[in-house]
Amino acid sequence: MPTTTLLAGPELHVDLDALGANARTFRQRSRGLVAVVKADAFGHGDVAQHLLAHGADWLGTTSLDEAVALRQRTGARTLAWLASPAADFDPAVAAGVDVAVPSLAHLRAVVAAARATGERARVHLHVDLGIARDGAPREAWRELVTFAGGLARMGVVEPVGVMGHLSHAAHPDDPRNRTERMLFDNAVRTAERRGFVPQVRHVAATASALRGVGTEYELVRVGAGLYGIDPAGGDALAPVIGLAAPAVVVRDVAAGTGVGYDHAWVADRRTRLATMPVGYADGIPRVASGRAEVLVRGRRARVVGAVSMDQVVVDVGDAGVEPGEPITLVGTEPGAPTLGEWAGWSGTIAHDIVTHLGSRWRRSFTGGAACA
Repeated sequence: MPTTTLLAGPELHVDLDALGANARTFRQRSRGLVAVVKADAFGHGDVAQHLLAHGADWLGTTSLDEAVALRQRTGARTLAWLASPAADFDPAVAAGVDVAVPSLAHLRAVVAAARATGERARVHLHVDLGIARDGAPREAWRELVTFAGGLARMGVVEPVGVMGHLSHAAHPDDPRNRTERMLFDNAVRTAERRGFVPQVRHVAATASALRGVGTEYELVRVGAGLYGIDPAGGDALAPVIGLAAPAVVVRDVAAGTGVGYDHAWVADRRTRLATMPVGYADGIPRVASGRAEVLVRGRRARVVGAVSMDQVVVDVGDAGVEPGEPITLVGTEPGAPTLGEWAGWSGTIAHDIVTHLGSRWRRSFTGGAACA
């Protein structure tokens, strides 16, 4: 018989003590910490207040809507950095959200919101340092900072920050880190000469903060690392998340039994199969079919057949698994699979795994007594 409490359904467990420990680790390595809680805190749920209690100075997200809600709920300084110039900036400016500005079109939209709301917009000018994603390209920087500096002198915008993103921070010896930091320093000087004098500068994310690249500035922006994910594969962080699902059906099958669509796996011996009520609709990567492993009664067991939309089948061998008994997909107990292993089985990164976990996982939280 099972020795643990039966599960009614899939459960996503968040260890708030581990989350707090990671936040403190990054705060100790920085002058100021922006806790990135985009995409519902990387799928972990409402943990913003806990991060603020354990060292975070600011909150950060890409969505204006998320930023407004965070600002109103916590009162913390909140930065949003990925919006269309066609977005409605009025609520963000009215709420005192800090907004990143990567172009003249964005700046004009923010100015319109400032005039509509009667509030001075808090602006971080965003420069592209060589990653070719968000941020103003260098050839457009002078015009952007000239316009922004004029608006700062007029009191329309508050010049809060200049920001960028390093392309190779996970590799501290890469010469591009030095080049990009020089470009950033030059961009800041250009902004200051034109009247946009920032209060804070920031280029560092998780990998940068762990390896001391770009942490000399006033802020670092950390997302994945708070949740125990090191993009470079280090082990300085505490794992935060656990995933478990019950065995809903257990059956003994004979050799030659095919499993799932197209019989992607056929039993080569008599064995026992357990079916869990999770699948690719719940963020279990279909590409991990036949490779991924879970923990059953202290032993590893292989996922067999194709991962379906709502079901995963596991070959549990001779384990005496009972319906309702929990099976660990990700955990911290000895032998449990890690997010890094799931990323390897899926040919992706751990960030991809956690941010695709859907709403059908019941969230549970332990620890965090300091924030009660």
